[in-house]
Amino acid sequence: MSKTTPFKPFAIFLIAAYAVCTGAIAQNDPKVAPAATAPALTGSSSAPPIADACPVAKGMRASQIFGLWAVRFSNPPAGLPATASMLLERHAEFSDSLAGMVSRDFGVAAGTPAIAGHAGKALLAGDLEDGLLLLDESSDKVSITGTWNGEMVAGSCGKTFAGNWKDTSKTAPDNAPDVAFTLTKLP
Repeated sequence: MSKTTPFKPFAIFLIAAYAVCTGAIAQNDPKVAPAATAPALTGSSSAPPIADACPVAKGMRASQIFGLWAVRFSNPPAGLPATASMLLERHAEFSDSLAGMVSRDFGVAAGTPAIAGHAGKALLAGDLEDGLLLLDESSDKVSITGTWNGEMVAGSCGKTFAGNWKDTSKTAPDNAPDVAFTLTKLP
């Protein structure tokens, strides 16, 4: 014969309320991959680690995109190669900002001379703000010779950004077109 205390229903209510308040619904959430569920309590240390959820663009921090990126330009103007590489890292003076370098091989730009005012390696500085990637490029280490404005591609988990690059060098035409780009994170 078991006794029911008046605290048992109240305890169950508190546990359920806590689960709802903290969003503890992952066990039956189809968006959570099976490998992302918590390991069974078997004492085994070989259980798979809990995977991080895909970051939300507006919640991403600059540190989450540090690393090497492949750049692909859509319909680049004469003199700009269709591909490049980009390194993003922590800014030396502003820890929440980005610094880095974009490297282009102007020798493969469809046999045309390189765009005037641009170097094969250019410095980058900028920010990741509310899901928007904003970078200034400098080929001469003094003036801004290009701008990068992009945003995380939905569902890419921070591994792909798309946007527009603009030539802002002194030699750029007044009507310099925006050139679409895609950044893809390299392993």
